[in-house]
Amino acid sequence: MSKKGQTSALIMSTLAMVVAFAVWASLSPLASQLQKLFELTATQKSILVATPVLLGSVMRIPLGIMTDRYGGKKMYTMLMLFLIIPLIGISFANSYTAYLFWAFFIGMAGTSFAIAIAYVSRWYPPEKQGTVLGITGMGNFGNAVAGFVIPSLAVAFGLGSVFLILAAVVLITAIVFWLTTEELPKPEQTKTFAQAFSVVKFKNTWILSIFYFLTFGSFVAFSIYLPTLLQDLFGISAVDAGLRAAGFVVIATLMRPIGGYLGDKIGAGRVLTYVFLMMVLSGALVSFMTENMIAFSVGCLTISFLAGIGNGAVFKLVPTLFPGSTGAVTGFVGAAGGLGGFFPPIVMGTVKDMTDSYFLGFFFFVGFAILCFVLNKRFFDTKNNHSFVKKQAL
Repeated sequence: MSKKGQTSALIMSTLAMVVAFAVWASLSPLASQLQKLFELTATQKSILVATPVLLGSVMRIPLGIMTDRYGGKKMYTMLMLFLIIPLIGISFANSYTAYLFWAFFIGMAGTSFAIAIAYVSRWYPPEKQGTVLGITGMGNFGNAVAGFVIPSLAVAFGLGSVFLILAAVVLITAIVFWLTTEELPKPEQTKTFAQAFSVVKFKNTWILSIFYFLTFGSFVAFSIYLPTLLQDLFGISAVDAGLRAAGFVVIATLMRPIGGYLGDKIGAGRVLTYVFLMMVLSGALVSFMTENMIAFSVGCLTISFLAGIGNGAVFKLVPTLFPGSTGAVTGFVGAAGGLGGFFPPIVMGTVKDMTDSYFLGFFFFVGFAILCFVLNKRFFDTKNNHSFVKKQAL
């Protein structure tokens, strides 16, 4: 296990993910402004906010596999350079359709997660991967950066200039990443795409995907849709809503390495049991408190705390169970997590248009948390959890 390049790989992968995730979440703080500009329904606004999540989720699968094959330094740099194109394109958009088109390709920013996890995991031994990958996952902080910065940039410079500024930051990040990181030697045996996709035959791939659909999905869904919820429910300004949503992201991001650390120390299965149980209770609180800002905020912040810990714990299990296919499984599990952030905003917008309430949307969240709790107790939080994980490792 080579140590030369470990630190730069960890630091730069995390910082690059911060930038990429800020790009990925860039439309969310602007959603209400765009709704007024183009006279959108709640459903149309939800689709616009969720659109970047779609490509960023699905493309995690091939990019995770390609990182295993070609190296994280190359893949990360190529991704950042690609993102400049849709950022410049959307800066000139003047219709809802044009925003949707470019938002779809901006979604590629979300694939940075799969590249980072596959790249960094090869630099560290298994006993440190829970903590290290938790630190890498703090690149999610980019969602908070978007909430903090983008509304103010839009006020100061206008909508189009926001995306041009982001394009410049992405270009600088790509150059710095290329100059400061190293590529590990190519593995002696690299898997074909067909071999990499073979991980779908293992039940653990699907169970972890279900878990991440909830934990990371709730992180993404809340981080991109919370500004809209807060404005609709409590009538606060876009800047205020963006700052409050950023607080949600900060808590979840800071908790992620703690979840990985706890997974290293007491077992990820045990950690996830508490996470899913508390998510059930927090989701119930939020669903019944949509008219009480204090109680609603407490419920949301508790979910952010749990989502962060859950994200770290899930990705303690990925390299443990699949040491030879970390990139491929990261792609599948990461895709599931991203899709977990794609559907809820659309569901919430549709439910709001149909029932004039968000209650049913939060009810679905509670039901899914119960499912995850049951699956985790059945497969991972068992008396023989450590021997089970060892036996299941590939």
